[in-house]
Amino acid sequence: MTIHRIRLLGDPILRTRCEPITKPRSTAVRVILDDLRETLRDWQSRFGSGRAIAAPQIGAPVRIAVVEAEHPLVLINPEILDIGTEDFPVWDDCFSFPNLLVRVSRAHRIRVRYQDARGEWSESELEGSRAELIQHEIDHLDGVLAVDRPHGLDPFCLREEWNRHYADLGRLGDPEPRSESYGSMSGLA
Repeated sequence: MTIHRIRLLGDPILRTRCEPITKPRSTAVRVILDDLRETLRDWQSRFGSGRAIAAPQIGAPVRIAVVEAEHPLVLINPEILDIGTEDFPVWDDCFSFPNLLVRVSRAHRIRVRYQDARGEWSESELEGSRAELIQHEIDHLDGVLAVDRPHGLDPFCLREEWNRHYADLGRLGDPEPRSESYGSMSGLA
């Protein structure tokens, strides 16, 4: 297991559409999963934050993400099958631009299909913070970053200023019915 350097905004690998995994039970996939977990745990221990990480963030252009939150999850070849009818604003942050938050709009509910480390397919219905997290990680696998999805007026904020002005309100806004102009998620369904 290796702790990797997190790739930062500007690194071309973050803009790569990642390759599907054809052998989820392979040694190579196990190594990537272990390295993702170790890198994420190292970040969590040093900074006290971080819930998930995608393979391109450690330089591996493959469709794998790992969630280390209250319900750990391995996502191999994840895809969003359906999005609900409501969106909500999110102040999104990312290891790849650690001092910047971006207000984005995400689907409040999603249904996602993925393989686990054994190669078994599963589907999950997610909502709220868990749904926005998985959307963020799948975006990474498609070469899309939160900076590509700004929403509303003045959607960028340095962490220090966000802590000063918005932290008391929290990262997540209230869900609202999706408007007709909502096109940024159409490619995900």
